[in-house]
Amino acid sequence: MILSAIEDLNEQNGSNKTSISKYIESKYGHLPAGHTTLLTHHLNRMKESGELVFWKNNYTIHDPNAPPRRGRGRPPKAKDPLATDMDLGAARPRGRPPKDPNAPPTPVRPKITTGSGKPRGRPRKMARPSGGMTGTSTTMTMAPTGRGRGRPPKVKAPLTEMSFEQ
Repeated sequence: MILSAIEDLNEQNGSNKTSISKYIESKYGHLPAGHTTLLTHHLNRMKESGELVFWKNNYTIHDPNAPPRRGRGRPPKAKDPLATDMDLGAARPRGRPPKDPNAPPTPVRPKITTGSGKPRGRPRKMARPSGGMTGTSTTMTMAPTGRGRGRPPKVKAPLTEMSFEQ
């Protein structure tokens, strides 16, 4: 019934499920209540067996001479058969290879000096003063040797004593 419906409808891109169902109902008259379920089951079975081709929500009869249809997205790459004379060999293990215990030790390279007397790289940080926030009173009264943190206080003019004569 399904194959005859698709052939008789003769649509270019195939027939969808509703058009097949309407054709069967018009040709054979009143259908049982479970007709849509049975139609869906038989369409799926015929699709899996290869009798029908499902493409863009339409069913067509399988043509063995037709080229295969491509789905959405990028097509898969063509698989090249591996050459038979090519030897793949053992795969390399992951990670760094272990050191050879029989290898001679590497010679120690002498240090190269720049000639300026300064060591290379960034200088080391100065050591923090000990005592922290709860330091002794002697450390609190000592004036800092360099600039302190933050904005320096505004310099005020010293007050001078003025005398008035009467």
